[in-house]
Amino acid sequence: MKYLRLLILWLALTLLLSACGGSSNSTSTSNSSFNIVGGAIQAKPLSLSQIVSTFSGPLPSLDGMGNEAAFFNPQGVTTDGVNLFVVDSGNETIRKVTIATGVVTTFAGNKSSRGAADGTGTTARFSGPSSITTDGINLYITDSGNHTIRKIEITTGIVTTLAGSAGNEGTVDGIGTAARFSLPTGITTDGTNLYVADSGNCTVRKVVIATGAVTTLAGSVGNSGSSDGTGVVARFSYPQGITTDGTSLFVTDTNNHTIRKVLISNGSVTTLAGSAGSSGTTDGTGAAARFFYPKGLITDGTNLFLADTSNQTIRKVVINTGVVTTLAGDAGFFGSTDGTGTVAKFNGPAGITLSGGNLFVTDSGQGKIRKIVVASGVVTTLAGNPVNGNADGTGAAARFSSPLGITTDGVSLFIADARNDTIRRIDISTGMVTTLAGSGSAGATDGTGVSARFNWPHGITNDGKNLYVADQGNSTIRKVEISTGAVTTLAGSPGITGSIDGTGTAARFNRPSGITTDGTNLYVADLQNAVIRKVVVATGDVSTLAGTAGLLGWSDGTGTAASFWGPSGITTDGTNLYVTDDGNHLIRKVVIATGVVTTFAGIRGLAGSADGTGTAATFSTPRGITTDGKHLYVADFGDTIRKIVIATSEVTTVAGSAGNSGFIDGTSNVARFSNPEGITTDGVSLFVTDGDNDSIRKIR
Repeated sequence: MKYLRLLILWLALTLLLSACGGSSNSTSTSNSSFNIVGGAIQAKPLSLSQIVSTFSGPLPSLDGMGNEAAFFNPQGVTTDGVNLFVVDSGNETIRKVTIATGVVTTFAGNKSSRGAADGTGTTARFSGPSSITTDGINLYITDSGNHTIRKIEITTGIVTTLAGSAGNEGTVDGIGTAARFSLPTGITTDGTNLYVADSGNCTVRKVVIATGAVTTLAGSVGNSGSSDGTGVVARFSYPQGITTDGTSLFVTDTNNHTIRKVLISNGSVTTLAGSAGSSGTTDGTGAAARFFYPKGLITDGTNLFLADTSNQTIRKVVINTGVVTTLAGDAGFFGSTDGTGTVAKFNGPAGITLSGGNLFVTDSGQGKIRKIVVASGVVTTLAGNPVNGNADGTGAAARFSSPLGITTDGVSLFIADARNDTIRRIDISTGMVTTLAGSGSAGATDGTGVSARFNWPHGITNDGKNLYVADQGNSTIRKVEISTGAVTTLAGSPGITGSIDGTGTAARFNRPSGITTDGTNLYVADLQNAVIRKVVVATGDVSTLAGTAGLLGWSDGTGTAASFWGPSGITTDGTNLYVTDDGNHLIRKVVIATGVVTTFAGIRGLAGSADGTGTAATFSTPRGITTDGKHLYVADFGDTIRKIVIATSEVTTVAGSAGNSGFIDGTSNVARFSNPEGITTDGVSLFVTDGDNDSIRKIR
C-alpha cells in the first residue's frame, strides 16, 4: 500500500530502516552541445511558468472500462448490488463501477481540488475520504480529512454533510454540525443508524441517520489500548474497518492487529480473533490467529471477510467460532497477479464489500478493483490499471516503482527506479522509457544491461558519458556507461557497511543517498554515516570531506567539526556543494576547497513551509536538490518544489501545496505531489521523481 509507505522519516540514525533521501543530479563537464553543472544543462537560469504535467508514468484518475480506468489509492468500497461505489481517496472523489461491465465513472468530487463543499456531483469537495457504506438509497462517507460524515443521494448525486464540522476536529457528541470527530475512518449501517470507527479518538460512534444525532458507543476518547469491557471501559487502538450483522458490530482494531466485537445494545466489547500487539500471518482460532494491520471488513451474517492489509491477504473469520483462514493472497508477497488462493497477489488491500457470492476489494497500492469468488478463492481484476510496475513504454504506458534519483545529459533522463532495482532511461523528445541496466531483481552483480543487479538504487548523476549511482541497499557507488549499459562498482563493498576511507572496494559507505559530480570527483551524501564523502572518479579513492561518521547533529564548521542529521540530496555549482539536511530541515552549503560547512537556508529543527530569506524560510523534509547555476531547486519531501536564489538565499515555492499531497497536474499551487524525491533540469524544464505517485513530473 501506498501508502505502504516503505520509506519512513527517520527520527534517529539507528532507527532508519529505509532512507529515501533526495537524489542528486549534479555534474560539471562540457561537450560540444551543453555544459552540465549540478545535473542541469546550463545555458541560462530557468524561466518557469510553473505549469506541472505528468511526463512519464500513469495518469491516476481516468474514467473508462476495465483496465482503461485509473484510481489513486482507492480505499473504501460498498455496493447496491448493481454498482460498486469506491472512495478514490488520492483523487478526493467517489467513483462508480458497474459490476457487470467494469465501466468506471466519477460520481462525486473533483480530482483537481480538495475541500469541504456540499453540492451535486463534481461540484462537491472532499478531503481524504476513506470509507463508504449504503442503505440502498444514500451513500455515507467518512470524510476523514474534514472530520465529517457526508451523505450522497444515489439518484441525484447531491452531497450534504450529515454530522461533524469541516476542519473542526474533536470528540463532541451532539446533533449534526455540533458533533465532532477525529479522523473518522470506517463506517457501516443497519439502515437506521450509522456506526463509525472514529480512529483518531479510538472510539466507536453511533449516528442516527434521520437526525444526525451522534453518541459514543464504546471506547474512551484519546485512551488507546486493547481492553475488553462495556462502553468507556473498552479500549481500541486506531480502529479502522467496521461492519454489522444487525446485532453486533465487528471492528478491525488495526494497531492492535485484532478483530473486535461490539454489542450494539449495550456497547459491550470482546476480542473475537487475534492477539493484541502480536502481528503475524497465522491461521487459527481466536487468540491463536494473527493479523498484520487489518483494515476493511464485511460480513455475510455468518463469516467476516477482511482485508489484512500489511499481510497482502484476504482473510475469513467464522463469527461463531473465531476460526481464521486465508482466502486469497500470499502473506508478505506484493503484486497484482490474478489467480486462485495464494497464487493471487495484492498490494495494500484496503476496502472490501460483498455482492452475489463475490467479494470486491480495493487494491490500493495497485489502483485496482479486484473480484474474489468466495466459493473458490479465484481472484480477477474488475477495473483499474496499476500505477506502479516495471513496464517500458511511452508516456502513461510506462510504469515505475518508487522512482527516486534523476539526472539528465540533455537528451535523456536517467532514473534510479528504486523498488525495481533498475536504471531507466527516458528520451526527453519522445517520452519513450527503456531499461538501461538491472533486471528487477535485487543484487550486486556487475555486468551489462539486464545482467547487472542493483539493490535500491537511490541517487544518480552523470558526466555526459557515464552515470554514477548511489546503490543504497548495497552501500556502494556504481558506474554505468551510458552508451553500453555496462555496470561496474567504483567504490565500496556490497552489503558491507562502514565509514572507512580508502580506495575502491576497501572503502565503506553506510546507505549512501545523494550523489553529484564536478566532472573530476563525486560527492556523496552518506546518509547513515551523516557525512559528505568525496570519490575521485579516476581512481575510486574515497575520503571524508565534512562531518564525523555516526555523529548526528547540527554544527557549522570545517571538516569533521561540522555535523549533519540526515544528509540526503546533494548538488554542486562547481565551487560549492549544497546539501539537503533533511533531519535538520535545512539546506547546508559546503565549500569544496576547504570543507567549510554553513547553513544556507531553513531553521534548524523547525519543519515548515514558509517562504522567506535564509533562516526566515522553513522546509518540511528537503530531499532532492539541483541547480541551474543561479538557483537551487529542492524537492521538499511530501508536497512541494521550492526555489532558492543562490545569491540571496531567498526561498519561494514553485509548485505544490504544503500539507496537501496528491496527484494533480496544474499550475503552481494547484498541482499536487506525493513525496517528490529527485529533481533535475535540462535547462528548460524541471523534472521530478514523484515517488509515491510512481511517476515523473515536468515543470515548465
